[in-house]
Amino acid sequence: MCGIVGIINRDRQPVERAVLTDMANAIRHRGPDGEGCFIDGPVGFYHKRLAIIDLVTGAQPMTTGPLTIVFNGEIYNYVELRAELQQRGHGFRTTSDTEVILAMYAEYGPECVKRLNGMFAFLMYDRDRQTVFVARDHFGIKPLYYAVSDRHILFASEIKALLQHPSVTAAPDHDAIREYITFQFVTGENTMFSGVRKLRPGHWQMIDLASGDRRTECFWEPRFTIDPYHTEEYFVVEVRRLLEDAIRLQLRSDVPVGAYLSGGTDSSIVTLLAAPHAAPPFHTFTGVFREGPEFDETRYSREVAAQCQATVHEIVPTEQQFVDLMPSMVYQMDEPVAGPGLFPQFIVARCAAQTVKVVLGGQGGDEIFGGYARYLVAYLEQAIKGAIFESNEEAEHIVSLKSIIPNLPALRQYAPMLQTFWRQDVFEPMDRRYFRLVDRSGGALSLFSEDFRATYHREDLFARFQAVFNHPDTQSYYNKMTHFDLVTGLPSLLHVEDRVSMAASLESRVPILDHRVADLVTSMPPRMKFRGGELKYMLLRATANLLPRRVAERKDKMGFPVPMHLWAKGASRDFFADVLLSSRARDRGIFDTREVAKLMDGESAFGRRLWGLLNLELWHRQFIDAA
Repeated sequence: MCGIVGIINRDRQPVERAVLTDMANAIRHRGPDGEGCFIDGPVGFYHKRLAIIDLVTGAQPMTTGPLTIVFNGEIYNYVELRAELQQRGHGFRTTSDTEVILAMYAEYGPECVKRLNGMFAFLMYDRDRQTVFVARDHFGIKPLYYAVSDRHILFASEIKALLQHPSVTAAPDHDAIREYITFQFVTGENTMFSGVRKLRPGHWQMIDLASGDRRTECFWEPRFTIDPYHTEEYFVVEVRRLLEDAIRLQLRSDVPVGAYLSGGTDSSIVTLLAAPHAAPPFHTFTGVFREGPEFDETRYSREVAAQCQATVHEIVPTEQQFVDLMPSMVYQMDEPVAGPGLFPQFIVARCAAQTVKVVLGGQGGDEIFGGYARYLVAYLEQAIKGAIFESNEEAEHIVSLKSIIPNLPALRQYAPMLQTFWRQDVFEPMDRRYFRLVDRSGGALSLFSEDFRATYHREDLFARFQAVFNHPDTQSYYNKMTHFDLVTGLPSLLHVEDRVSMAASLESRVPILDHRVADLVTSMPPRMKFRGGELKYMLLRATANLLPRRVAERKDKMGFPVPMHLWAKGASRDFFADVLLSSRARDRGIFDTREVAKLMDGESAFGRRLWGLLNLELWHRQFIDAA
């Protein structure tokens, strides 16, 4: 886990070391253990290292023959790939996974990325062919941004590094701001900064230095080609086998490894599978708020930790920490992010870094295995519609009204969402209904100025949503929903995962997001994955003998709730007012400050409107105003 930057001067002028160094210094937190610079005429790389594997000889940039690489991430199957490459005649002078990538590229070219099991973003220069090869892992666990001008192509692990280059100016992308208001993330390759793009997950890019041509290709995406031949029992066994193997690979480290443990299904599974095979003592890290039982999952996390005899660390983020750290958190994120869970993640990561250098988490379980309550809400409406009209919009009935009823108690805490969802347009087409479930702009648009609302065109945003949601490979409603969340929502969560860990110089690993697991699950018939509308049905079946019963049967899904609505009308009201009701915010002309003032007193429990406004205003201050 590291930080990388790269400069390619298209005018063939030599790279200036001082500029390259300034870019790298902006992300020094990503790599406190070492650094290195490489310049060959118009190509320059810089690497900030967080040493995890091969602490002695794994320094970067690393060169083998004509190839030079800077790499951020981990290749978990590097041991197996190294053995294969040795049989093909490759020699190695280090024990690092970085050198394995160099040899894989020398052997297989761009196709090598399909063989890598890990999280990665790297830049590779081929001196002989005069090319630069750039790649990002299957899910986009590791970030990679770029900016292109007539004179330069720039790359970096974080946007703030790109902003150090004289050719890049921090200016808002107003279309992206409208997307953020709608989804609380930005889709595709766009970012909140005009002219700054992100290499999309599962993509690589080849740059020809002589011609200046850039070619981008997708090497992996979730495929929903259904396997109708295997039984449910086969898939259950395979899910468990692949999860165990992913954990085995991701425990590889030359430094201590621990785990995040919220008490939810996903983090509990990762912890229980990892603890018996990790070097003792195995440490777990749980965040908890003391504002009430609805913010406290420790009764579950303690039971899991006791079962695997882990050393427990419970961290209590405070209201004062939120006030003190919120501006710096926005700076670390580079862009406004989805939910207030960022704050406790940030605090827990800082505490974990004092004990371990690598931490495993449960990210991705909801998206791969179908854990969001909105899937159940969507199918409840479909079941009612089918029962009334004796119709079915899918190729086969996945759930019926009769089969879904036993799983409806999972929606008990989502009554406000149901009231809003069914208030209008019931029984619209599936894409319209799911857009309504993920669209966060409805209750938020009134908080924005009249001028801003005049530029907001919901149908344009719906069209962008449709382009992803109605993917030709996804025939069922269930697969459409999970596909959309995998390729849009998940990258925004991984953005937070990366930044909070890197801000603490901690490596975060997410074993459920092994692409082999995703390939298996997306091949399952939808009716099998969503049996009777049960959330995470296949994951729970595969781990039935692993989880404590209370955890496996939980209906009170929390998702790291933050008592921000209490703080906004309590002791921290002045902080919210100083940011959102300030003359700077009024002069910006984006918010209707009268409506914002009402929201501070009336934000709903676990609402995200106030969070979104706070993020947006602080982002403007940190980046746009500063520029």
